[in-house]
Amino acid sequence: MSLRLAGKKIVLGLTGGVACYKIAELTRALGKAGANVQVVMTESATHFITPVTMQALSGNTVYTDQWDARIHNNMPHIDLTRDADAIVIAPCSTDFIFKLAHGACNDLLSTLCIARPASVPLLIAPAMNVEMWQNPATQRNVQQILADGIQIMGPAAGDQACGETGMGRMLEADQLLAEITAAFQAKTLAGKHVLITAGPTFEPIDPVRGITNLSSGKMGYAIAHAAWEAGAIVTLVSGPTALDTPYGVRRINVQTAQQMHDAVMAQLKQQKQDIFVAVAAVADWKVANVSAQKLKKTGANDTPQLQFAPNPDILASVAAMPNAPYCVGFAAESENLLQYGSAKRQKKNIPLLVGNIGHQTFGKDENELVLFDDHGHTNLPAADKQTLAAQLVAEIALRTSLM
Repeated sequence: MSLRLAGKKIVLGLTGGVACYKIAELTRALGKAGANVQVVMTESATHFITPVTMQALSGNTVYTDQWDARIHNNMPHIDLTRDADAIVIAPCSTDFIFKLAHGACNDLLSTLCIARPASVPLLIAPAMNVEMWQNPATQRNVQQILADGIQIMGPAAGDQACGETGMGRMLEADQLLAEITAAFQAKTLAGKHVLITAGPTFEPIDPVRGITNLSSGKMGYAIAHAAWEAGAIVTLVSGPTALDTPYGVRRINVQTAQQMHDAVMAQLKQQKQDIFVAVAAVADWKVANVSAQKLKKTGANDTPQLQFAPNPDILASVAAMPNAPYCVGFAAESENLLQYGSAKRQKKNIPLLVGNIGHQTFGKDENELVLFDDHGHTNLPAADKQTLAAQLVAEIALRTSLM
């Protein structure tokens, strides 16, 4: 797994709230991603989780007092942020949102937020009761901090510690990690609509059997996540996989190639898509004589006679549409990648095709890609799939920006 926050210093601020327990997990996750985490806590936060715990998890001294003599010039509100790459407040209480909206600074955490350099982004994760979140005063303050350029992560709807249910629940640690990581990525696809297919398809033989392939969906899901990180509005049409939906991505589940074709066409009809990336390993044929009941083995030589019919070519259909989106295809070959990849791009009549050796990557976390376009081919060396996905998204963004 790549250290996607390697070298980043994150000032992680905690305010009072039960959601502080989630920040223990977030702190560990930030560290595993390569970040150096500097924790600052309000006095209220210390009632929910101890500085000792946060120091153990972050590996750094935890600060709570704006007059802390351990800072040589007694100015922690200055020194703690000058080499920071971002400030994250999680959980961020209603009161602390008020402080940010009005420029109040009566403790270390609020003071360092107001004193931070303009180049240091500030991200907050609200956590509060549903009525507090919906209160007009809170919403006025939220609009003000948004106007001031502060990024708000969440909140989500769900069960709350008070026993009520609704908006105001803080995002989970993995969701916060995704938001923080995305904050450091260039928004090269900001506002673009991106439609992606991923995973295998499954063509039934009878109600319990079918024909499929070894695609895990990992590459397509990684591309969907990378496109979201780049600021795109992403829809993922997925065949059967065991993967979690990438954070921030809308997912549509399908099974057969025909269902995937229909879902893609429906999305194109509902919303103009700027980019279509066909990553799914789609079956070329379906069983034409699907049995309504399970096929029984009645004798040693009793072999069912399957008849096949071609499935629709999803990529070619999209590429042939009037005002088609920028189309990117995938070719999973078993040999002669350079020859077959180049030929497939021309046959599909698309500007970019991505090739790999399928059996060397299906189900694995690493891959190696070859990009085919009008100028020939370019290698993307072996790396984890999320790194390759980010590189591919950057290539797509560059090409579409020149159109």
